[in-house]
Amino acid sequence: MMPAPRLEVDLDKIYHNARTLVERLASRGILVTGVTKATLGSAEIAAVLLRAGVNALGDSRIENIEAMRLAQVPAVMKLIRSPMLSQVKRVVMHADVSFNTEIAIIRKLSLEAQKLHRTHGVILMIELGDLREGIMPNDLVNIIGETLSLPNIEFKGIGTNLACRSGVSPDARNMAVLSQLAASIERTFSLTLDIVSGGNSANLQWALSGEDTGRINDLRLGESILLGRETVHRQAIEGLHTDAITLIAEVIESKVKPSKPTGNIAQTAFGEAPPVTDRGSIMQTILAIGQQDTDPRGLKSPVGTEILGASSDHLILETGSDDRSVGSEMTFQLNYSALVRAMTSPFVTKKMKLQRTL
Repeated sequence: MMPAPRLEVDLDKIYHNARTLVERLASRGILVTGVTKATLGSAEIAAVLLRAGVNALGDSRIENIEAMRLAQVPAVMKLIRSPMLSQVKRVVMHADVSFNTEIAIIRKLSLEAQKLHRTHGVILMIELGDLREGIMPNDLVNIIGETLSLPNIEFKGIGTNLACRSGVSPDARNMAVLSQLAASIERTFSLTLDIVSGGNSANLQWALSGEDTGRINDLRLGESILLGRETVHRQAIEGLHTDAITLIAEVIESKVKPSKPTGNIAQTAFGEAPPVTDRGSIMQTILAIGQQDTDPRGLKSPVGTEILGASSDHLILETGSDDRSVGSEMTFQLNYSALVRAMTSPFVTKKMKLQRTL
């Protein structure tokens, strides 16, 4: 028997998704940075992204970049979260470029780069409304001026991030602001920016709409490649696979039980107050996976079944008249939250499937 729970990763479908997006965006003058953070720095998936034509690999964890370096993945590596001061040396050693918002960190990157006889690339992230990371536009000139003066630091460009913390959608207005800032920086400092990174998978609707893309020449794509969906409304992208990655879990109990719990109702193990309804007796199935392994709210169960709840190690479903035998398996589609947690759980096996030579 195959180990369970497990993620089954169809590398052919991921290649198709990545290649399709690379080609569509190339027609708009935009390169793709393939984001590997949801894959725990998987060398197999990274290799597929590179063969599909992504321009670089991006990850928010230096540990994942180090793992890909150890696996000899031949790519430009970008750390797409601001480095921690405690990890600056590792960042300079293993990442070619890092995204930054604090001059104190860039100064430390410069010092470590000098010690290691390396040049480290820096992209400055700009706040455009989502209120996650970013330099306020009015502070840019001073920070760029000092960044340009630091030894062993190469100012590569600017970027922004939207739709992550506050759900602010990328659109013609905020993307035009980023393009205007790029042009202003180039005039002020008499330079040409290599990279103007407009954002993530949430930018696809704008980027492929036919609107003027201005100076935007890079997008950081992860979820759209892995799950085939844009991230503003989580709609499937035409022509892409939405089932490239599935989660398989094993049944450990299947019994007819009351639908209404008995006794005084308090909070669950995770502090929730579950709804109490009485629908009579139901077929209840338990699978050996739980909150510790994935986000149960991000799972789509098979047709005819319903997820009732989860504890740390148990996922409870109603399976209608279907008595699932102990030891049988059930397959789930995942959203991004469920995928990230499952991929990073040591208790979930990762099985890569490749049908053809890419």
